[in-house]
Amino acid sequence: MKLRELELENEVFLAPMAGVTDLPFRLICREYGCGMLYTEMINAKALCYDDEKTKSMLKMEEEEHPVAVQIFGSEPEYIGRATEILNDYSNEVLDINMGCPAPKVVKNGDGSALMKNPKLASEVIKAAVKYSKKPVTVKFRKGWDEDSINAVEFAKMAEASGADAITIHGRTRVQYYSGKADWDIIEKIKSAVNIPVIGNGDIVIIDDAIEIRKKTGCDAIMIGRGAQGNPWIFDRINHYIKTGEIKPEPSVDEKIKTAIKHFNLAIREDGEYVAVREMRKHLGWYLKGMKGSARLRDSINKMESASEVISTLECYMAETLT
Repeated sequence: MKLRELELENEVFLAPMAGVTDLPFRLICREYGCGMLYTEMINAKALCYDDEKTKSMLKMEEEEHPVAVQIFGSEPEYIGRATEILNDYSNEVLDINMGCPAPKVVKNGDGSALMKNPKLASEVIKAAVKYSKKPVTVKFRKGWDEDSINAVEFAKMAEASGADAITIHGRTRVQYYSGKADWDIIEKIKSAVNIPVIGNGDIVIIDDAIEIRKKTGCDAIMIGRGAQGNPWIFDRINHYIKTGEIKPEPSVDEKIKTAIKHFNLAIREDGEYVAVREMRKHLGWYLKGMKGSARLRDSINKMESASEVISTLECYMAETLT
């Protein structure tokens, strides 16, 4: 898949997820073959006001490229200014979020609230396209609710406004992440526009990746929750696409070693105090389904030091292998 002059090595991408797709997790996913990584959502207005926390979320390393920075906002002037600022960063792609369902985002008219105001959404996209030296993509949903499904019209608007590609999550805002993603809407959008379409929603196993490409004809797929504690999903999907063979699930040994590597990256990036707490959710995802994982997870969640967490994981791995 190409975005302007950018040619991507594969079409299996990591979805932007608040509180999840930070630098350590992106590095792990890239190591396992993710075709393009996305940052957490960046507040365009905060970036314009030189907010330090916002700028810290924009740290990127050479090993993780290509990277898309995802911004959100509903004021074209701030989107334009943020785009100019991001021209000086190393990301290859600029993505605009018009699908986030979080109340604190929607109440300001941002995220999926823009699906109720296509005219303003068009102005936002045009502002980004005007100032960006990089491909501009847009991520949105099926609609606000089942009574206002407008994703096809919204996709046409995004294309007409200059977007280089679009990502569609097959749920409405009202659904959040519940229910089943509607892949039919992705198929309809693919037939309605001439720019690349990235399909998103309910891609958890290899069969999902195969089925969504077959059903919708989408140009690429984006994996969100399916990658949590499971970065191998990128390698396994890419391997199947290339060979038609399904790689076995990673062993307990590989899962624990990867979890520890991820943990050490988090310590390097955020310091021990923050990493111990932020990694609890990630470790819970890595351990999911393993024997005694609930008890182990509860124990780790009470630990205060990195050495104690790592020692506990190593002991569990040793016990499992004997």
